[in-house]
Amino acid sequence: MFSEIAEKYNWDKIGDEINAKTKADVEHALHTPLLTMEDFKALVSPSAADYLEIMAKKSREATQKRFGKTIQFYIPLYLSNECSNHCIYCGFNHKNKISRITLNDKEILEEVKVIKKMGYEHILLLTGESPKHSGVDYLEHAMQLIRPYFKQITLEVQPMSTDEYKRLIVSGLHGVYMYQETYCKERYTLYHPAGKKKDYNWRINTPDRLGIAGVHKIGLGALLGLENWRIEAVFMAMHLRYLEKNYWKTKYSIAFPRIRPHVGGFMPNYMVDDKEFAQMIWAFRIFDNDLEMSLTTRENQKFRNHMVELGITSMSAGSKTDPGGYTTSDNELEQFTTNDNRNPNEMIQMIHNHGYDVIWKDWDACFEQKKN
Repeated sequence: MFSEIAEKYNWDKIGDEINAKTKADVEHALHTPLLTMEDFKALVSPSAADYLEIMAKKSREATQKRFGKTIQFYIPLYLSNECSNHCIYCGFNHKNKISRITLNDKEILEEVKVIKKMGYEHILLLTGESPKHSGVDYLEHAMQLIRPYFKQITLEVQPMSTDEYKRLIVSGLHGVYMYQETYCKERYTLYHPAGKKKDYNWRINTPDRLGIAGVHKIGLGALLGLENWRIEAVFMAMHLRYLEKNYWKTKYSIAFPRIRPHVGGFMPNYMVDDKEFAQMIWAFRIFDNDLEMSLTTRENQKFRNHMVELGITSMSAGSKTDPGGYTTSDNELEQFTTNDNRNPNEMIQMIHNHGYDVIWKDWDACFEQKKN
């Protein structure tokens, strides 16, 4: 399990190793065909700040070579904002005084109807982490309900067991995003003081359970703003290399969420500016040419426009972060405030202006292994 690997590394020592990287180390990383973890540390180091233009160019070339000039579209559908955790940075925090809702069948299908009119074929289902309200039984039923309408179903929900993931694969599960939030074990409980999410090892070992279950795609991520982004990036890169070695049949993706305003008003401890954010994205692309990378509506229009050609492979558009958000306008229920509110047609036009095509579907249900 990856928790055993992570335990061998000291957070502050990794930070010192990153800061010690020189321009010569960066240049070596930019000219070697197969990057090591030491090369990755160089690419996310302060010394790489003078090489951002070169990194952007290499990221662009690598992405076009592997993925072509395309951006895949997906959309999130929030099924529930019930949550038993007390994450201090999240609008769904159990202590926050917001209205709680878990969509029923009728409400789910009403949301699906609106989403389908937009043209979406790939959907990401999200909930708060409440096994009581949105556990495996609820998720299995919801997936079976919407499966006829979409070619790909991905989840971003509470961690589950290997057997539960196997069960959901039968109902059409394609991929799972599991954000560690922060890899800093010493401060993890500060951000997650209560609830099941407080268990650092249970969460960090979720991708192992996903790999064992045979889930087609695993998504990783850290919430930018909690801890030092450079160290987070290195731990995430180590996690990625470990998973690719042990579960080599699986596809991998990384997302880069930055903290956005929400009910509760948590302020980031470590600000990540746009140049640093771009450096992180380009470092991952140079490190792993096959990696899918997504950029959500947390980011502003200017930044998302700029990143279309420079490494990102998927984007959402017209997103709502509250249950029932596509059929109502009750923002009290949302997890966070979106930053880019353009609808799909506006996003398509922007992407076409860059000379790129939008991909609505790159997977079909007929590819799924039949289960007896």
